[in-house]
Amino acid sequence: MPAIPWLGTAARASEPAGFVAAERPVAAGAVAVPVRLRASAGSRPAGLRLLPAASVWLWEGARERPEHLAEADAERAAGSEGSPDGGLDLRARLRFVLQPPLGLCLSSGGALEWPHELMPYQVQGVRLLFERERLLLADEMGLGKSVQALAALRLLALRHEVASCLIVTPASLLSQWRVRFAEWAPELRLAVVRGTPAERDGWWRTPAHAHLVGYETLRADAALARGRTWDVIVADEAQRIKSADAAVAMALKSLPHGRVWALTGTPLENRPADVASILELVIPDDPEPGRALRERLAAVQLRRRKAEVLPELPPKIETELVLPMSAEQRTAYDRAERQGLVQLRAEGGAVRITSVLELIVRLKQLCNFDPTTGASAKLADLQDRLTILRETGERSLVFTQFTDDTYGAHAIARGLSAHRPLVLTGAMTLDERARVVDRFRSDARHAVLVLSLRAAGVGLDLQDASYVFHFDRWWNPAVEDQATDRSHRIGQSRPVHAYTYALDDTVEERTAEILREKRLLFDQVVEGAGLRPEGTFSREELLRVAGLRV
Repeated sequence: MPAIPWLGTAARASEPAGFVAAERPVAAGAVAVPVRLRASAGSRPAGLRLLPAASVWLWEGARERPEHLAEADAERAAGSEGSPDGGLDLRARLRFVLQPPLGLCLSSGGALEWPHELMPYQVQGVRLLFERERLLLADEMGLGKSVQALAALRLLALRHEVASCLIVTPASLLSQWRVRFAEWAPELRLAVVRGTPAERDGWWRTPAHAHLVGYETLRADAALARGRTWDVIVADEAQRIKSADAAVAMALKSLPHGRVWALTGTPLENRPADVASILELVIPDDPEPGRALRERLAAVQLRRRKAEVLPELPPKIETELVLPMSAEQRTAYDRAERQGLVQLRAEGGAVRITSVLELIVRLKQLCNFDPTTGASAKLADLQDRLTILRETGERSLVFTQFTDDTYGAHAIARGLSAHRPLVLTGAMTLDERARVVDRFRSDARHAVLVLSLRAAGVGLDLQDASYVFHFDRWWNPAVEDQATDRSHRIGQSRPVHAYTYALDDTVEERTAEILREKRLLFDQVVEGAGLRPEGTFSREELLRVAGLRV
């Protein structure tokens, strides 16, 4: 594995030349130290090295072997000019250059170069990740959790405090993490574990500072991942760790490791038990497991909201649109509802939840389109709104849970053909999805992007759009919030308008009522206002959505 140079320096870019760059160690255990030289020291590259025995060495590029200097000579070579304190001795100045204060590393124009200046709340997050071995970073979506994790990882690696890191993320985000890793930790080597089983075996064995892998791949390769002890595990979109018996959760929790950082903007997806599953990864040996969930969260969670840390971020304006059905949809919907309820009631007290779900999904599809005529109250409203937005140059995202040609993304895109929409679904390869996003960003002729909710709800940066439409509703508000925040995030300069559709007197209207309750539960548990024991769509709630009395 290539050695990591220390890049910190007490010199500032505004000062004249005559400073040496970091040199890689030439002996085992040596650390390269950048030190400012006097002008009389000559123009050849030189580096001051501190070996494990604390001897001081001056190495010049033209020489084959390091030359040992007396401390007084080294003092003259390093000079007191530009040191943190002219009165400090050589070792103190070397320590300052070897391990500059964290604030100097993170500040603009400081000891390290960053792609852009970290915001104050991000500096705070990096500090906590750096200092604490276990943390749930639960910042609201769009605040740069991955950037904070990479900055902390870079600092720990450059200080030789960690040597191996495992980053686990949804497969759709592998490319984005690879790009950000190169930007925020350029000195570190990354191995992306993907491909055939044989190829993945090779990547697991590849020496690297960090290995990047998708959750499903980790489940398949758990035995290979357990072959080493990971200094840091980063669980991105940690809401994927859903329950204690889930295969993905078990694979992740079985890995030998030191530090654990869980990243998620929505730790509560369906029920508080999901939060407990994340906490089992972050604090597996909780000394007080009987504590209330809210107290356990508070002990390891750092959560900031956009309104608190980014007051300059434009507002997110959310609007519920409740529309009457088209006549064609109402006829098809009522017929399907009557038939479905008759079948459910025929099952009596032993009604199967799978039967209830099948009916609800069928009715939700009919709320999108009438399959015979293609009539859609939502599409008609959306067409009118997009026509107005196109005249003002606005760009829009349209999310749907369906992907088929009759009720889903492709049917919506077909109905919006005048706007030249692009489509992104889970059926596409990762490279195909990336090309669609690049085309949407770069070609203003495509003012609308229609996306599959589950395929595109996380990890994408789509600040080019300031209007978001949820064509149909998912089972919980956390997923919808993630999708909306593809637009409402750092870099957005305009207010984001988010619209959710529901049709009057249908399963969608009843679903919306329960989703409002879910949002309240999320605020209670995660924001620390209290705790309710249940947050899932229970059997009773599903029957309520279907319109059955219980």
